[in-house]
Amino acid sequence: MRFLAWSIVAASLLMAATFSLAQMHGMQGRGMMGGGMMGGDGTRGMSMTRHRYVMRHGIDSLYASKTNPLQPTANNTQAGRQSYELYCASCHGPSGRGDGPAGENLNPRPTNIAAFSKMPMASDAYLYWTIAEGGSPVGSAMPPFKDALDETQIWQLILSLRQME
Repeated sequence: MRFLAWSIVAASLLMAATFSLAQMHGMQGRGMMGGGMMGGDGTRGMSMTRHRYVMRHGIDSLYASKTNPLQPTANNTQAGRQSYELYCASCHGPSGRGDGPAGENLNPRPTNIAAFSKMPMASDAYLYWTIAEGGSPVGSAMPPFKDALDETQIWQLILSLRQME
């Protein structure tokens, strides 16, 4: 009985925190991440498919210890923005909110990387792995960019993502 009571209290606190966070970010009625947090097609806040994969398997050891060696200079972020516009905006949208026209019918939907890139889970290693390997590890339509972008370009792209509003 005591366990049940604590479970109810914990669930209530979690729901209140989720609702408060949604209100702080102006996302009332759309789930914490903007598209229904538990939606079967992922969310516009983050791909639940990718999140579940990482929680079960971790990030590929080729990428797990990577950290961005570049500084967020105007030149680096501008170069990253140019790569974003060329390779990412058609699916993730011009502002990174996951609302690009090429991503409308994808399942899972493109991530709101403008929001997700600022979350604790979005480490340099996580973002690098995601861009380099694309959707291959998780079965999504995102193409891998490890052959289209060199290491510097990927780091510049990550710098640019972190500055999106």
